[in-house]
Amino acid sequence: MNWSSWLIWGFASTVVLTSILAGSQGIGMTRMNIPYMLGTIFTPDRDRAKFLGFFLHFGNGFAFSLIYVAAFQSLGRSTWWFGALIGLVQALFVLTMLLPILPALHPRMANEQRGPTVVKQLEPPGFLGLHYGIRTPISIIIAHVIFGAILGAFYTMK
Repeated sequence: MNWSSWLIWGFASTVVLTSILAGSQGIGMTRMNIPYMLGTIFTPDRDRAKFLGFFLHFGNGFAFSLIYVAAFQSLGRSTWWFGALIGLVQALFVLTMLLPILPALHPRMANEQRGPTVVKQLEPPGFLGLHYGIRTPISIIIAHVIFGAILGAFYTMK
C-alpha cells in the first residue's frame, strides 16, 4: 500500500466530499447537515456540535478512504470509474441503511413513529434522507461518487 498517496488523496477527496455536502446545504439543495447531526450525538450545544461534527465527519471520510484504497490494492489497480462505483455503493448504503436507523442511535433525534420531545428535537432523516428534502439523495450520491472518483483517479500503487 502506498501510504503517502493514501494520505494525500484520502485527505483531498474528503475535503471535496465535505465541501460538496456543505455547499449543497448552503444553496438549498438539502436541509441535511451531517456534521451537525453527528456532533449532536455527543453534545446539545449547537456551536460545539457543528465544530465536533465537522471533525467526526472528516475523520469518517478519511477512514473510509482507507477502505477504498484496500479495494484498489486487492484489484491491483485504481481507476476513477472503480472509485466512483464504490462511492455509489457507499452512498446507497448511507441512504437506504444508515440514515433510517440513525434515530435509534442518536440521543437527540426524534423517530418517525414518535415526534419531537424536549430532548429529541432533531428531525429524523427517513429513507433516502427525504425528510431533509427531495434533492437530498442527489447531493449525497454526487458527493460520494466524486469522492470515489478522485481517490480512484489519483491514488497510485507502489
